[in-house]
Amino acid sequence: MERWNGRVALVTGASSGIGAAVAKELVKNGLKVVGLARRVDRIKDEAKKLQGSLGELHAVQCDITKEDDILTAFSWVKEHLGGIDILINNAGVAHQAFLSSGDTSDWRHMLEVNVLGLSICTREAVKSMKERGVDDGHIVHINSISGHGLPNSPSMFYMYGASKNAVTALTEGLRRELIKSNSKIRVTSISPGLVQTEIMDVAHLHTFSSKDVFNQHPCMQPEDIADAVLYVIGAPPHVQ
Repeated sequence: MERWNGRVALVTGASSGIGAAVAKELVKNGLKVVGLARRVDRIKDEAKKLQGSLGELHAVQCDITKEDDILTAFSWVKEHLGGIDILINNAGVAHQAFLSSGDTSDWRHMLEVNVLGLSICTREAVKSMKERGVDDGHIVHINSISGHGLPNSPSMFYMYGASKNAVTALTEGLRRELIKSNSKIRVTSISPGLVQTEIMDVAHLHTFSSKDVFNQHPCMQPEDIADAVLYVIGAPPHVQ
């Protein structure tokens, strides 16, 4: 991780759960971290707790469903920190919106955050890296086991699964584009199973509660995924 000391990482959805855990660990490892979220006060509170760490945490308000917010956030990073070296595409939502009866607004929200927001952030990060001649950057998509087929689950999060299968395809597509352009920027998809976060608290559940999910199933903690992120970005260039 020493090679990332003093460099800039941007983490989406950094106010809670996996995003907050990843941002915290990156700061501890000496990076300048920009945390994007709507609930920016949470990131500011965490930044105060991390004062004295090797790195630093900056809070920038951003709604990932709004392209203007994303572009403004990247402009802020360029102006104040120079640009992006690492992007952690963590922001994601999951609604129990059935394919046969779900609300279009729930479908749209998942696709806007999990697919379009991720893609816009990726595009802007690659642009930032290339215009500064950064050829060792890293883009990490926080995917899901639901992004590799559709698990046989009674919850039937099929539109969510579709959005995460899109992330799998986007990861491979970006990898091919980067190779074709002779870039050494790396892209990684990390696909956790159930992680105990606030995602279920805003998931518009219909057939069970968030307590049911975490009480009835084994689950990981956000710190477990943060460890996975540290591993992949800390791996040497010859490790794929």
